[in-house]
Amino acid sequence: MSEPDLDIGLLRAFEVLYAQRNVTRAAEQLGIGQPALSARLTRLRALFGDTLFTPSSSGRGVVPTARAKHLDPLIRDLITRLARLAEPLEFDPSTSERTFRLALYENPAVMLIPDLVRRLQSTGPNIRIAVVAPDPERMSEDMEDGSIDMFVGSGKASSLWLSKTLFEEQFVVAQRAGHPRGREPLTLDEYCALDHILISAEGGGFSGLVDDTLAMANRRRRVTVSVQTYALAPLVVANSDCLCTLPRRFLAKYAAAIEIMEPPFALDALGLTAFWHPRYQDDEGHAWLRGQIFAAAQEQGRS
Repeated sequence: MSEPDLDIGLLRAFEVLYAQRNVTRAAEQLGIGQPALSARLTRLRALFGDTLFTPSSSGRGVVPTARAKHLDPLIRDLITRLARLAEPLEFDPSTSERTFRLALYENPAVMLIPDLVRRLQSTGPNIRIAVVAPDPERMSEDMEDGSIDMFVGSGKASSLWLSKTLFEEQFVVAQRAGHPRGREPLTLDEYCALDHILISAEGGGFSGLVDDTLAMANRRRRVTVSVQTYALAPLVVANSDCLCTLPRRFLAKYAAAIEIMEPPFALDALGLTAFWHPRYQDDEGHAWLRGQIFAAAQEQGRS
């Protein structure tokens, strides 16, 4: 059995004609001519297998049949439901209990999440955020099915995603307060001779971006400590004579225990970008979240 060929125009024709009980007035209210209304009524009769409206015995207007009386509340309810489909999904951060899931690696999370949480507590007190480590093998699927609301990271991502650059971050060098080398600007020879700590995301590595840059100048530094977590690096630096070379905003979080200086060679800036799936572009709640993240990033830029 084929499904009925209904559209909103037919439903509205039934609704108005049922309420007016007069073809002329119904056509005027609908903004169409009587022939057009008669054509819609013909389609309705074919669809429902019923006359629906018969001429009044007074000669003026029409009278609904028993089937039309049965259909009237159903059709009015259906029109209301269809109208709601076009209404925007309202979002009020002051009352919303929505949970957002953000995928960030540790470095951008340390730079961004504390300021974001502070903003959310003041503007969306009942909103929850879950910060998870990105899974590269599932990221496209997670973004598409809504398991992840936003991914914040560096480098290239799916061309299907929408994005906004949050900021570009410069690398700096950190040493402990009271380091025996003093606080004079680092020379390249001194930098290469001192011990360094390196963050190896895969675990156990002793070479990274900085080492690749030095190698192009036929130089090499002494990496004596390799850790897999960013949070451990400033603690090691603050309690040893090792240096570390990391993004300025990250190290600034630990400024009370370390000293920060410029590296003695040029390093490319680290770009941090927010990515989201197009399915969320017009979502009011997601748009609000993006605004909070962008604002938190701007605050980082001023700090």
